[in-house]
Amino acid sequence: MATFIALCNFTEQGIRNVKESPQRAEAFKAMATKMGVTVKELCWTQGQYDLVVVTEGTEEACMAVGLKVSTLGNIRTQTLRAFSSAEFGKFLSHI
Repeated sequence: MATFIALCNFTEQGIRNVKESPQRAEAFKAMATKMGVTVKELCWTQGQYDLVVVTEGTEEACMAVGLKVSTLGNIRTQTLRAFSSAEFGKFLSHI
């Protein structure tokens, strides 16, 4: 399973309806689960990003979830592929 970290910002639509954000987060978790992705963490944040989301699943499923949530128009995302210590250690064995 691959791990992804999404750094999210509200769009104008998303911030206009910010009071609905907790309900949207629950709907996102349910959608992700149906698509085979586990939401490991979802946090609202202060600073440059409004939300940070950590997901786990196949690369295909995580990509599909990211695209689907983006079509709803409430957030824009910057997504990072994350690696565990064990995964990173495998890369180091090649150098």
